[in-house]
Amino acid sequence: MRRRTRHRRALLPAFAVTALLLAAGCSSAAPHAAPSATGQGQDVRATDGPTGDTGHSLTVAAAPAATAAATAGTSGTSRRAHKTTLTVSSYDSRTRRAVISKAPARKGTSQSPATPSPTSSPTSSAAPQKTAVGDVIASAPAPGAPHGLLAKVTKVIGESDRGTEVQTEPAALNALLGDDTAKGTVPVDPSSFAVDKLLPDVKVSWSKTGDVHVGPKGGTVPLGSLRLDVGAKVQTAEGAPASASASVSGFVQVAPQVDFSYGGTGTDAAPGSAYLGVSGDWTSGWAVKGRAAATTDAPLRIPFAKLHADPVLQVGPVPVVVNLDLTCYFQISADGHVTVDVEQSLKGDFKAGGTFGVGKGWTPVSSSDMKSTPVRASLTTAGSVKAALGAEATVGLYGTVGVSADLAPYLRGEASGTVTASSDKPEVKAEGTWGVYGGVDLSGTLRIQLSIFGTPVLQRSVPLGSLHREWKLAGGSLSS
Repeated sequence: MRRRTRHRRALLPAFAVTALLLAAGCSSAAPHAAPSATGQGQDVRATDGPTGDTGHSLTVAAAPAATAAATAGTSGTSRRAHKTTLTVSSYDSRTRRAVISKAPARKGTSQSPATPSPTSSPTSSAAPQKTAVGDVIASAPAPGAPHGLLAKVTKVIGESDRGTEVQTEPAALNALLGDDTAKGTVPVDPSSFAVDKLLPDVKVSWSKTGDVHVGPKGGTVPLGSLRLDVGAKVQTAEGAPASASASVSGFVQVAPQVDFSYGGTGTDAAPGSAYLGVSGDWTSGWAVKGRAAATTDAPLRIPFAKLHADPVLQVGPVPVVVNLDLTCYFQISADGHVTVDVEQSLKGDFKAGGTFGVGKGWTPVSSSDMKSTPVRASLTTAGSVKAALGAEATVGLYGTVGVSADLAPYLRGEASGTVTASSDKPEVKAEGTWGVYGGVDLSGTLRIQLSIFGTPVLQRSVPLGSLHREWKLAGGSLSS
């Protein structure tokens, strides 16, 4: 995985949330961009296994820094996926040609793989390994394939001083995982996120094991969490006094994790089950002040940061590359009449993804459980305002988009008459009615062609369904 200490354009898993989730698309058919900063990963190859060898239960864990690639032999050869000493040294997404070479020897003492595979061959490193037609290769991010590579060798073009050049085509995970099963949840390292700041006052903080803390809030952020703080001016309603200048400020703190499962039935058959998603803990707090300008056709959305990460899961011998993208934003909807001073804190968790089952195909999964703290709210003059601090996320595998989700916790206030009210103070001065509400919206889409697991192609996008919850925080009919 890439690591950057500076947050110019960092890699955020992603969140998922936001995060959120599912690998799909047509394997590595999507274009691959610039090389990844992660170390070159060796691939995984298949060796001859006993006839009738039954499936194994594979461990799912975070891949080590130097991740071995995996390969499997031609369909029907009874060759199981295993780690190799080979690596993808370059890949051209336009021609789908790759150069496969022997991985350089590691410096220092040799280390055993962090995640031993029950399918690996005990003699896989005993003899020189060659790339052959029919091999299926799974690789961690490599030069020319920053989102990882999952491909099948269709032709061996030739040898050079760089390695073996091969022609490839997209492949699916069932070619490597076969009739094995796997299930696990892996936290995403917050330091692996690349953060592209879209507003000048965005501050990034995170902490991880080893007493590593980064950013102004790094000392207070829980281990494994990433926090973004932001503040910005927004357009003020025409004719509003200087004291009613509109602004938003707040923070988002998320601890994303990737959820993966696979229930195989064979290399030439769709799995019996599969799941890919993003979940995690969510904490946010935000404040809206002043009289925001009226919004017309749609709420005003202000993105303030984009995050990206390519965490690698070690599923037995196979490196499964998950691609997470997250856009954090403010969103305001107002009628231009009400002047507000509202503040809200929210804490909870979320889950978004897609699940596959025989007979049901792909179906969406989404849930969120949020709880708010006592809110401070002051509304003056009749009107309404709604403010959200949310995140839009996409999740995929090997550079393909599988699921997109939008998590938007919000605060809504409305008043008739003149109101100055606060739920954390007993004093209320108002004439009319007022109400302050908290809520959360979660929506999203399962993208087309969810085939990378080896499942039948999904020819249409499937909505995740809208999850909407709202609760009253304070309000009533008042006169004073």
